[in-house]
Amino acid sequence: MCIAAFIWQAHPLYPLLLLQNRDEYHNRPTKALAWWDVDGCEILGGRDESTKSPMEFAEQLATGAHQYNGFNLIVADIPSKSMVYISNRPKGEPIDIQQVSPGIHVLSNAKLDSPWHKAQRLGKGFKQMLNRYGKNEVNVKEMVEKLMKDKVKADKSKLPGICALDMEFILSSIFVEMDTPLGLYGTRSTAAMTVGAGGEISFYDEYLEKGVWFERTVNYH
Repeated sequence: MCIAAFIWQAHPLYPLLLLQNRDEYHNRPTKALAWWDVDGCEILGGRDESTKSPMEFAEQLATGAHQYNGFNLIVADIPSKSMVYISNRPKGEPIDIQQVSPGIHVLSNAKLDSPWHKAQRLGKGFKQMLNRYGKNEVNVKEMVEKLMKDKVKADKSKLPGICALDMEFILSSIFVEMDTPLGLYGTRSTAAMTVGAGGEISFYDEYLEKGVWFERTVNYH
């Protein structure tokens, strides 16, 4: 159950500041964040070669969104200050497309800004830390350690009731650890990304590889 918190177009230094935990089975084959050398171009992560705006892309996706399993997708274009949220959840309901307003937002396995315990807890802590830093640069490593490693569970009476109670309770923390018949499941990586007003980007990443945690920072413009 992945989770992300971000502040969009509402910080004096960063048009976008993002924190994210990725949860999955520990034995799933994956590759950590890396620079790709494709056709002579250096790429960090994936590549979108479309010239569509976020809203144009969302509207095109919506025509076939019912063919996919449940998803949440956020598409953003920093220069045009446009961010769009698309979701086909809950199943059977119309596709949800909305412009993301400036401010603090949290996204987990529910819809954007849903009042789940872990989402509300992360949003509150994120806001408090941003207020503490004020107009100064943030220490993303500190934010990761204090916010994204949080193992506090929800009160069972406040769980959303979408799966078995015992499993839902284990998954209710921001940082997840769970032993299953298929192997260990939980948080395998934590990322923090800042995008500066001048286009400078810093990506801090902590990731689990063969039972050992590693960290790195990638800066580019």
